[in-house]
Amino acid sequence: MIARTLEFSVPPADVDTVHQLLEEVWTDAPPVDIMDRYRFETALVELASNVMRHADDGSGLACVLTVEVSPRSLRACLLDSGIEGDVDLDREMPPTDDESGRGIPLIRALVDRVEYSRADGVNRWEIHRALLRG
Repeated sequence: MIARTLEFSVPPADVDTVHQLLEEVWTDAPPVDIMDRYRFETALVELASNVMRHADDGSGLACVLTVEVSPRSLRACLLDSGIEGDVDLDREMPPTDDESGRGIPLIRALVDRVEYSRADGVNRWEIHRALLRG
């Protein structure tokens, strides 16, 4: 198993920071099927983008992102110091004419598990994707 952790602040960091960490992970990890990588990466970038957009109250965010690759799964944990989210993990995909609300349904469609919790002023997001080839 490999794990990489990155601490960053928003701003100045943005989703490019997440892409850069994932490039490191994919370089160092054993080979992962391209579709598993694509789905996991898309879910993680969507999650990070939503956190950066919705959790910041204007004073910025302190974040810690950990990505783990094992023979059987991909896992990411994103901690942020932002405001508490009004999170409905069971939300359905909204109609096509709605301009928002697709983030969590999209993430759920791409990974096997999405979790959210908040404790001591910190939001904790976790996503998991099982690797069938592991």
